[in-house]
Amino acid sequence: MGNRFPAQDRFADGAQFIDGRLRPGTSGRTHAVIDPATGAELLTYELAGEADVDAAVAAALAAFPGWAGATPGERSDALHRFAAVLAERAAEFAAAESLQCGKPIKLSTEFDVPGTVDNAAFFAGAARHLEGASAGEYSGDHTSYVRREPIGVVGSIAPWNYPLQMAAWKILPAVAAGNTIVLKPSELTPFTSLMFAQAAQEAGIPDGVINIVNGAGADAGERLVGHPDVVMTSFTGSTAVGKRVAEIATATVKRLHLELGGKAPFLVFGDADLEAAVQGAVAGALINTGQDCTAATRAYVQRPLYDAFVSAVAALMETVRLGDPFAPSTDMGPLISYAHRDRVAGIVDRARGYARVVTGGAAPDGAGLADGAYYRPTLVVDAAQDSEIVQSEIFGPVLVVLPFDSDDEGIRLANDTPYGLAASVWSRDVYRTGRATREIKAGCVWVNDHIPIISEMPHGGYKASGYGKDMSAYSFEEYTQVKHVMYDNTAVARKDWHRTIFGDRL
Repeated sequence: MGNRFPAQDRFADGAQFIDGRLRPGTSGRTHAVIDPATGAELLTYELAGEADVDAAVAAALAAFPGWAGATPGERSDALHRFAAVLAERAAEFAAAESLQCGKPIKLSTEFDVPGTVDNAAFFAGAARHLEGASAGEYSGDHTSYVRREPIGVVGSIAPWNYPLQMAAWKILPAVAAGNTIVLKPSELTPFTSLMFAQAAQEAGIPDGVINIVNGAGADAGERLVGHPDVVMTSFTGSTAVGKRVAEIATATVKRLHLELGGKAPFLVFGDADLEAAVQGAVAGALINTGQDCTAATRAYVQRPLYDAFVSAVAALMETVRLGDPFAPSTDMGPLISYAHRDRVAGIVDRARGYARVVTGGAAPDGAGLADGAYYRPTLVVDAAQDSEIVQSEIFGPVLVVLPFDSDDEGIRLANDTPYGLAASVWSRDVYRTGRATREIKAGCVWVNDHIPIISEMPHGGYKASGYGKDMSAYSFEEYTQVKHVMYDNTAVARKDWHRTIFGDRL
């Protein structure tokens, strides 16, 4: 395994993209990007500090009047060109994403990059459809209508699990609506966010509209969220960090969008297609090595299917091929880092005290894997509902399976965590699935599938999974200001309601 993307050459001028050019950070600290599949150092760069955040926000603020003043058609044309540039560079984006994340090249090629191109194409069209309520005489004497206006400079923070797609989810609706943006990706995975901004520039989106700062959360991130010229923060990450983001944003009365942790239930009723549920559970639990906030993490299986489900899932997990992310045959890559692998392993190891590991539960010892942050697909049973492995977000290739008896019990257990981002239900009975989709408290509920997302539909959670929506036309509700405009139609100087002030003097 080697460096399949020339990061040192590509980012020789620095890993900050501010006002249309790459530049080094000024924090005085550096960060090494590590290939999680090999442990090799890919790039060492200067981290952004507060001065870099200030420069990026200033660039976004200066660019805002021109970009906000562009017509929807002009913004749409620019985003269509952007989508075309992304499509032309698909192979390069896939290579960079697989290298920095360790995800299999078939995942980057077939999921991350096409999804990002599709998002760009969707928002290119959506830019022309910033709709408000129709005009009307609601008071009788006035005509009212609603304007949707860009809100200003957005400061967004994205995680490391899907760096390219998260950059798209944050940037595209914001700029389609006429805003400018400063994005702070995870410092672990800077490559594709920088490439995304460069591609936008190549497509003709003006300098300063999209800026990228790669720095640590404690300084660059907190400065961005608290910056007085940033009017909105969109954050995707853990619930714990989301609470800190909310604290900082509240101090300056910013608009806030939070997409936080998840612990998705996978609810299998007794009449489900067993083979489909098994396939769906393994794929849904192991996508991106389980580093997905919507991944299937808790399978609740009705008692008649429970034993067969556990046996079949274990057998299928054992066929999953770990290996070089750039090998076409590789099914699952490493976790993002050795530290994260150790965290996942720690949760599983603690579970051995109260549950049973059916398969996995260890790092692989195969040739070519020892140097990477790999962890075997893991199936856990016999855990209690209130245990750590059932309640806490693991963010790794770990599925825990629990039985249930009645439909009431299954739905109750599915809702029994602090999270509510995604869920799936498996049954041939339309009434059963209809009830479950109504009663499960999650922002997305799949029926007889788990994981697919589409640009036209919103993504966001309930409860401790946050609030607000990514993707879809609903995201414009996050990135636009709604203004009521009201015209008097009477041309009368003295109006009836003035009596409340002037009384009998009218």
